[in-house]
Amino acid sequence: MNSTASIIESILNTLNNIILGKPKTTKLALTCLLAKGHLLIEDVPGVGKTTLAHSLANALGLSFQRVQFTSDMLPADILGVSVFDRETKNFTFHKGPIFCQLLLADEVNRTTPRTQSALLEAMEEGQISIEGETYDLDLPFFVIATQNPSDQIGTFPLPESQLDRFLMRIEIGYPDAEAERQLLLGQNPRDKLKQLKAVISHQQLLAIQTEVENIHTSPAIIDYIQQLLEYTRNSDLFHFGLSPRAGLGLLRASQAWALIEERQQVLPEDVQAVITSIVGHRLQTRDAFLDRDSIAELIAHVAIP
Repeated sequence: MNSTASIIESILNTLNNIILGKPKTTKLALTCLLAKGHLLIEDVPGVGKTTLAHSLANALGLSFQRVQFTSDMLPADILGVSVFDRETKNFTFHKGPIFCQLLLADEVNRTTPRTQSALLEAMEEGQISIEGETYDLDLPFFVIATQNPSDQIGTFPLPESQLDRFLMRIEIGYPDAEAERQLLLGQNPRDKLKQLKAVISHQQLLAIQTEVENIHTSPAIIDYIQQLLEYTRNSDLFHFGLSPRAGLGLLRASQAWALIEERQQVLPEDVQAVITSIVGHRLQTRDAFLDRDSIAELIAHVAIP
């Protein structure tokens, strides 16, 4: 086993020791970060969304900030604010919590669209602009946002422009009986978090992200991804098709999944393993309801190379 495979195995083992019974979920979350993407976790309260984000930050050795989004929050609460200094008679910029390597935007859909949009430039450009000044963010920089189902009271749906900034959307779901019994009888996950040590440094993480970009993608796989994109744009099933950004995300996530699977080239099963998390928050059917059957139809109608 090479060093990268060993590191990835250690990260997944660490995550799975805290998020019990959800190996596919933790693997998708790691895939998203290795692919330099931002992650949206949507589920009911209490299933471990915040714990997963905090576990990723600790295991990957990243500086971490958590912001609890509320309806009265302003963009300055995230980005920072300039304060007038009476002694120097100048404005001094006080950095907000976004100046970290992993920002947890907790219950992001409980704040207004104006405040949600404060994340857009940071997620796309790795920088923020305030009062004519541009500030670079630390590398690597990730946003993990959690949101409650949109039919719950007090939520503001994320606009399409912001949803498209998230490489993946995943769900955690309730644990199975065995995992829940381990949870009830074992150590509290929050106590485990306090003991969790970094498996890698952020410099090693940056190196692994470079490895992801170098995973070989054959012309046949590129054709396959293009055909998937084209089907969503021409099919009567969907209201509108996938954007070029979604196509790039699908490619990069497939490469990251292949690396986790210890392969040096992308296979069709790598694309199929991540596609649901890539397109689930981007596509809408004609009746505005996208389910797994719709995504299965997308996969079924495009020939595997």
